[in-house]
Amino acid sequence: MVVCDTHVLIFDALSPNRLSTAARQAIEAGAQQRELACSDITLWEIAMLIAKGCIDPGIVPTQFINDLVLSRYMKVLPITPEIAVLSQTHSALNHGDPADRLIAATALHHRATLITGDSRLREVSVLDTLW
Repeated sequence: MVVCDTHVLIFDALSPNRLSTAARQAIEAGAQQRELACSDITLWEIAMLIAKGCIDPGIVPTQFINDLVLSRYMKVLPITPEIAVLSQTHSALNHGDPADRLIAATALHHRATLITGDSRLREVSVLDTLW
């Protein structure tokens, strides 16, 4: 399984040239194998960015988010009690952004590779990351 950070899904949909070649290949492979995933907080982050005017998908936000999930056969992984606790107690997951902590904990819990351009997440030694 491959878990996508929020910005990865946004880049994939709106400006794929911002993704690394390795990230694009992993997204394509993950979608084809039906092994591409995101944390459910990613959907909230995308909705928030649209509401704040930080991104403009050019369509209704609900449709944009649904299209992201459906077009890539994305598994939306829930924040379980284990993931919630892991995001707060694992010493390596000390990222200042709570959403990024949850995304990292989701990848760690599922033993998945995390696709991210976030240098702080890529430095977490217990995470398998790709960029």
